[in-house]
Amino acid sequence: MVSILTMYSRGMPALIKKMKKPWAWLCAATALVVAASLVAFSQYVRLETTSPSAARAQATSTARTLSGGVDCREAKCVALTFDAGPSEHSARLLDILKEKEVPATFFLLGKRHIEKYPELVERMADEGHEVANHTWDHKRLTELEPDEIRDEIERPNKAIERIIGRRPTLMRPPQGRTDDTVHDICRELGMSEILWSVTAKDYKTDDSELIEQRVLDQTERDGIILLHDIYDGTVPAVPGIIDALKKRGFVFVTVPQLLAPGKAEPGKVYR
Repeated sequence: MVSILTMYSRGMPALIKKMKKPWAWLCAATALVVAASLVAFSQYVRLETTSPSAARAQATSTARTLSGGVDCREAKCVALTFDAGPSEHSARLLDILKEKEVPATFFLLGKRHIEKYPELVERMADEGHEVANHTWDHKRLTELEPDEIRDEIERPNKAIERIIGRRPTLMRPPQGRTDDTVHDICRELGMSEILWSVTAKDYKTDDSELIEQRVLDQTERDGIILLHDIYDGTVPAVPGIIDALKKRGFVFVTVPQLLAPGKAEPGKVYR
């Protein structure tokens, strides 16, 4: 793909000289944009990820210990995950999850969130949810220097450990943006990266019914559902999502339970 882009870039000046009509200019510009997009797309799809089923299959044949008593090799499992909290909506969300007996995985932000709501972080851990890392200030890690990446990950780790007594082992990169440098630093820090397979794009709408429908339309076995408990429309959509998926035979688990008896390995990316 890079060679295509280079070809268009180097040949463009000569090509433009031959073009007498406006539409020809437009075609040339479009070709260059398409070539650039293909390069970007090829870089994205090269990201190596491990699926939950692959993680389970990679476990040793003697590994039988399962977290939470659910065997996702047999059950139709799905993981609810929430990014960027805690927030003023998180207490209500925890009430819903407790009432529905559903565990979740919370990828928490440091600045203005972990610092502001330490009691909610503690409650998440106490009620059996997985407490994970979503960086300190939601910066795009791929645009930072290594020391900055390390700081963005380590600061929430330390803050969470002070509250619940243990360090997170899972991290979700903001916007899912990651690369080899991020992988290497995560490996160094003992962190695994968790992406998602279902998104309601709840950051674009407060329509709870739409959020619910988007999740239901996309969810399949081993789905990792991305939601945000910082937006007004999200938490009201959660009861309907849970009830509808339970009716379809899904069992809700945390991300570690979804991978068990496999285990998330530091430096690897799971989706």
